[in-house]
Amino acid sequence: MKARFEPGEQAGFGALQGHVGNADLGESKRFGALQQSRNDLLPDDLLGPRGLLILNHPPILETRRLHWPDEAACAHFAQTLAAQPDIVHARLELHGPLGAGKTTFVRHLLRALGVRGRIKSPTYTVMEPYRVTGPSGQPLDIAHFDFYRFTDPREWEDAGFRDVFAQPGLCLSEWADKAHPWLPPPDVSLHITLQPDDTRELHLCAHSPIGQRLLTLP
Repeated sequence: MKARFEPGEQAGFGALQGHVGNADLGESKRFGALQQSRNDLLPDDLLGPRGLLILNHPPILETRRLHWPDEAACAHFAQTLAAQPDIVHARLELHGPLGAGKTTFVRHLLRALGVRGRIKSPTYTVMEPYRVTGPSGQPLDIAHFDFYRFTDPREWEDAGFRDVFAQPGLCLSEWADKAHPWLPPPDVSLHITLQPDDTRELHLCAHSPIGQRLLTLP
């Protein structure tokens, strides 16, 4: 299924078998030589002109790479992430072009966390809230943001988004770059790259101890 060209729509995937690769700052079994420069391991949207690191991004404490050959691999990763205890109070940012699969991943994650009924894309509403029963039996609040049409920093204050991020719960942000620098730093940023064969490469960056624990995947 080919990529869509509107935010909020699901994108399809190709084959069935998945591959999980572990990439740290010196080594990647899937992506080439053992010795690589730091910039070679950073997603393109973290790099400015001439490859300089954009300074308004939080430090990268740990990285990991995954390959999604199809939507089943995306769903499996979402289920694995949903099982991590720290997910209930994490901030996740999703980066990637239109049709990369950001909303598809969020929908699989929300399903894995117990959200039932229709899961709407917040492309026009900016935020969709959910409440489920968390692993401890307590209510878990989830906020799904899509900042694709975000243009005015006053929207951030007027809508009360600062308060949402300050409250306990899970925050998922698509097109987070359009809300910088008002958006609080994430625990994990997920960078999804659409490949020519319609598969996806996922680059995970941990920016906090919570993010590092979330990247400790089976």
